[in-house]
Parts: sequence; structure tokens; C-alpha cells
Amino acid sequence: MRRSSVVVGLALAVAAGVMAGGVTAVARAEPAAVWGAAAHVVAPVVAPRPAAHPAVIAPAPAPAAPRPAPAAPPAPPAKPAVPAKPAGVPCAATVRACIDLAHNKAWLLRGGVVEYGPVPITSGRSGYRTPVGTFRVLSKERVHLSRAFDNAPMPYSVFFIPGIAFHQGSLSVTSHGCIHLSKAAAIRFYGSLARGDVVQAVR
Repeated sequence: MRRSSVVVGLALAVAAGVMAGGVTAVARAEPAAVWGAAAHVVAPVVAPRPAAHPAVIAPAPAPAAPRPAPAAPPAPPAKPAVPAKPAGVPCAATVRACIDLAHNKAWLLRGGVVEYGPVPITSGRSGYRTPVGTFRVLSKERVHLSRAFDNAPMPYSVFFIPGIAFHQGSLSVTSHGCIHLSKAAAIRFYGSLARGDVVQAVR
């Protein structure tokens, strides 16, 4: 009974202090556990807050792989070297036979190097001039008779234009367009030149 009176007294004192605008000195002096227990007031149990999760840091993006350098364009194919023109020869170095109509000379070349010559020649007379240009050997005939000129013999003929050939002939008399050579030179030209070989005549 006495304990009930004490509890009631404490409760009344606390209420009076609250109504008076504050907590009484008695309530302030008592530990919360005492007056709370006396008033049968149970302090709420506050659950511990969970530890804050550590911030999740996204991994830094991997550096981009360097782009391969653009491939260099392929080098153009090298042009085959053109042999230099031999000294004193007026034709291209790539020809197989050269005729200098202005100076009555002829050569055999191979790979831009003089193989034979110069040798003296005679060429077409007025009205039958030997054409200037680049031609190819068409045919060869060891003994040829010219039907156009009374079956005139044309030994060791090498034709590079239809009706016009290198052949053995006079070196003092001009021709009807052919290139006259000495017998030795005619034999050499006949033996050296083949069908398709390039012949150039310049003036």
C-alpha cells in the first residue's frame, strides 16, 4: 500500500510539473529508469540501425584499345627500267634493228646495246622513199625474187613492211624502198632477226 502511494505521488508530481510547463526538480533529479519504472513506463527499445552499405563504386571503364593505323596504300608496281639509248644510235634502245635513213647506216641492237653495226646501206630513191616509223619483222626468205621488178633477186630478205625488206643489194644504187646491205651484213641481219622483232626507221 505504501509503495502504491509512492508511485501515485510520483506520478502526480510529474504531472504537476508537466502542467506547470516543465519537469519538476524531483523528476529531473531521478534517473529515467527510476521514475519510468515507478510509473510503469517502459522506454521503447530502439533497434540498432544497420550499418550503412558502403557505396558501390562502379569500376572505371577500361581504356579503349588504340585504333590500328590505316594501312598505307600499296606502292604502284615499279616500271621496268628502260635501257639507255646507245651513243650514236638514233633509234629507241628497245628496238632490235635501227635504220638511219639520213646518214645511210643500220645497226642490230639487243637490250639497248649495239650488237652489230653501224653498217652502210642504201634506201629508197625519190618516189619510193623508205617509210619512217616502227615496224615488226613479218617474214624472212633466203632467196627472194621481186615480182614487181622483173624477178630481181633479193638474197637474204627480211621483210618488215609488205614489199620492203633488208636484203643484199647495191650500196651505190638506191632502191625501190628496200634497205640494201652488203652480203656480209645481209647474212648477219638475216640470221639475227626473227619474226616479230621491232625495226625502227628514222630520218
